[in-house]
Amino acid sequence: MDPGHAADATAGPAEAGRIETRGIEHVPEGERHGKPRELFWIWLAANVTYLYFVLGGVVLMLGLNLWQAILVVVAGNLYWLGVGALAVPGPASGTPSAVVSRAMFGVRGNRPLSAGIGWLTAICYEAINLALGAVAGFALADHLGLTVSVPIKGAILIGTAVFTFAISIYGHATIVKVSPWFTAVLSLFMVVLAVFVVAHTDPGYAPPPEQAGTNTLATVTIGVAVIAAVPLSWANGADYSRYLPRRVSKFRVLAFTALGGFVPAVVLGVLGVLAGTSIDMTDPQTTLASIVPGWFYPMVLLVIWLSSVSNNVLTAYSSGLCLQSVGVPVSRAGAVFIAAVLSVAMAAYALFVDNFIDSLSRLLEVTVVVLAPSMALFVADILLRRNRYDGLALNDERPASPFWYRGGFNVAGISAFAAGIAISALCVNTAAYQGPLSRALGGSDLTFLAGPAVTAFVYCLLWPRGTRRVRPAAPAVAKEHDHA
Repeated sequence: MDPGHAADATAGPAEAGRIETRGIEHVPEGERHGKPRELFWIWLAANVTYLYFVLGGVVLMLGLNLWQAILVVVAGNLYWLGVGALAVPGPASGTPSAVVSRAMFGVRGNRPLSAGIGWLTAICYEAINLALGAVAGFALADHLGLTVSVPIKGAILIGTAVFTFAISIYGHATIVKVSPWFTAVLSLFMVVLAVFVVAHTDPGYAPPPEQAGTNTLATVTIGVAVIAAVPLSWANGADYSRYLPRRVSKFRVLAFTALGGFVPAVVLGVLGVLAGTSIDMTDPQTTLASIVPGWFYPMVLLVIWLSSVSNNVLTAYSSGLCLQSVGVPVSRAGAVFIAAVLSVAMAAYALFVDNFIDSLSRLLEVTVVVLAPSMALFVADILLRRNRYDGLALNDERPASPFWYRGGFNVAGISAFAAGIAISALCVNTAAYQGPLSRALGGSDLTFLAGPAVTAFVYCLLWPRGTRRVRPAAPAVAKEHDHA
């Protein structure tokens, strides 16, 4: 019997305060509950995070003026519409995103190209968030008069990880339960922070001569690519919508997911831009002290720490589902623990060996090359199939599976993905590498446009031929589906 179906029969309903036993297997309709608006609080809690504040400052440091930087923040975050679209198959299939993507790549092709890439991306962002939280913890300890030695730093990093990954191990129902509380606390403090940041904003800010870009359009595209990298990394919308009833409104699923990420990302990104007009954003945790009252500064550091935890809760949860989808024989909770160990090691390297801001910028610039085509492929498949996904069939990993295609690979999806990555690599402009098309365009980085456009075009071209090769579902699968 297919292991995904076996697990579907044994896993019970998710309950807050109890470790979720279900992993990537199909969620039966009888265990679906809730309303799409719950998704707004889940995504809002995860994205009221200091990372966006830092990125706003990064965009300003590229050499843009105040209004150009704000425009870049808004434009890059429009990709949250794609995250919302990727949540739509959750109620239809009852499976997480890393399983739905078998429709695009095939059962075998999906393991490295969707689940594998998704897992690696999640680990990287977990490390980023851990590092951000730990840096805030270091600053808080120093503010309280402690000697922040290497052992103390290590303890703060590990303590942050323990608190974060414990919630992720408990799973979906616990995340839904705690998300409104995270949102309330973080939003309150961010509003107060906004008051002080706006009060110290220099509306006539102009970038220093050494930062001012010679090609404004090129600088704007690089900034959009950096901002877009974060929503593009959230290719896991179905992970949190799969517990909703099948017949909920698709539009509401898309809208509440997208707004939950877009609103805090834009607000905090703009605040980072505004703060960058008056403080040094290469070390914002420390320089923030110059624009907020002394009594509020330790609260700011505490909120930075808490926001890194809230963002990592979703990232870590999804990383566990991705690792299971790769085929590693481990429980969802065990997969989250593996992610915790690896991300702590990477965060330690970023904090103690390399420059953190430089590491962050390099990572975000490069990931767009792969993540933008991946999101475009997913959205194209949803539209072409009209969101008709059979969750039980998607969990069938046998050669008789309708998503086995040829030898376990969907040539249409793989070809489109490869074409999108290839054109993205030609258009990218990072500190480490600049593609020939970027050089020809005066340094512009159009990965966030060219990659998705080519991927979607090639997939639409090849998709009809690929679907004609899909094998019919085996009788056993059909029987289980009828029973469900």
